[in-house]
Amino acid sequence: MCGIFGAYSPRHEALLEDVYLGLYSLQHRGQESAGVAWINGDGTTKAIKGMGLVHEALDQHDLAMRRTHVAIGHVRYSTTGSSLAANAQPLVASYARGPIGIAHNGNLTNGEAIANYLESRGAIFQSTTDTEVIIHLMAHQAHKPPLEALIDALRRLDGAYSLAVLLKDRLVAARDPWGFRPLVLGRRGDVTYIASESCALDIVGAELIRDVEPGEIIVVDERGVRSLRIPVEPTRRCSCAFEYVYFARPDSIIDGRSVYAVRKELGRLLAKRSPCPEASLVTGMPDSGTLAAMGYAEESGIAYEKAIVRNRYVGRTFIQPTQRVRDLGVRIKLNPVPHLLDDRDVVVVDDSIVRGTTAQHIVNLMRSCGARNVHLRIASPPVRFPCYYGIDTPSSEELAAARTDVEGLERQVGACSLAYLDEDDLIAAIGRDRQSICTACFSGRYLKEKEMDHGLDL
Repeated sequence: MCGIFGAYSPRHEALLEDVYLGLYSLQHRGQESAGVAWINGDGTTKAIKGMGLVHEALDQHDLAMRRTHVAIGHVRYSTTGSSLAANAQPLVASYARGPIGIAHNGNLTNGEAIANYLESRGAIFQSTTDTEVIIHLMAHQAHKPPLEALIDALRRLDGAYSLAVLLKDRLVAARDPWGFRPLVLGRRGDVTYIASESCALDIVGAELIRDVEPGEIIVVDERGVRSLRIPVEPTRRCSCAFEYVYFARPDSIIDGRSVYAVRKELGRLLAKRSPCPEASLVTGMPDSGTLAAMGYAEESGIAYEKAIVRNRYVGRTFIQPTQRVRDLGVRIKLNPVPHLLDDRDVVVVDDSIVRGTTAQHIVNLMRSCGARNVHLRIASPPVRFPCYYGIDTPSSEELAAARTDVEGLERQVGACSLAYLDEDDLIAAIGRDRQSICTACFSGRYLKEKEMDHGLDL
């Protein structure tokens, strides 16, 4: 996962502060680095990037003083390429046709193959992120105008990508033909915005216009907003279910569906499938399990209490880059409220179990606070398979549900009972047909190779 944001205005103004604020709203999508890039008055591309959170990597006051008519930004969570300054985005370069900057959310499944192909033909890569292959593909098409070269590069990519691109004096947005990762279009007056999630539009006072469609390219320049298509064979839509389960902010709307409403419905359906009548309290694992817990409580009639308090100054434990940091993060991030738990049977609702770190720690903590029995309910199916489209689970060995069955995992985390939502209920809560939602991390049903392969003929 990553978060991207872009802004275009017909005049020079303080767009970089808008981008900074947009990235702040997308901080949940990446905590390793942040950056902005923009077009200077002389037509060159400038970038400022740094490691850490948005406020650590970027100087808001400095950005507010700068003027530009087009800018993009990025917060990073690494899936390909290490967590290094060289991999921080946006990536910027100048090639034969002018300056370019790219911010990318997703994972290119053929990125390594393309990089090897280009290196054998003389390309020199400055980073280890798959995003850089897009710039090199464009450079190999220097006889074409920049927009045509970008479109030609996109048709060769497989996997997940939502892009914000600076192309000379244009802002370009693109979403892969499957629509794995979210991307939205917004407007405030005559300023046009693109963002990974609609919550980032809210902070700059912009109106959500619509989602960028799968396979669509949005071009924003002095002529207005145009829509083009990536020239590939028609494909089926395949949006990521995990966006609704965990990644997106609940105040976002993705592909026409409220994340808030979906998560509450996940909890309601979980209560129907896996009731716990002996419990006297329902609580949620903050923050991504909270709404599902509220839905579970409403459906079951069991009282809801906020019995686990989150330290707001600690980031998301799942997307930290090492297991040691994840372990330390859980210890300082979550703290139960003892008087709510003492001598009570408790249902704890979480959005998912990925590596199992948080679940085990929180069950132990709740028992130490006096809970008599702790029942764990998970508002998604078991995560058993690695994701190749932008989530950092490269092998099944890292996934708790892949290493053991539900009973074994129940013993591992120390819960009195453990139950998951099933896939049919997940699809029902999202409100889309099964074929248009990617559930590969739950089901192992990946896109077929023939659906993904666009070839490398340069």
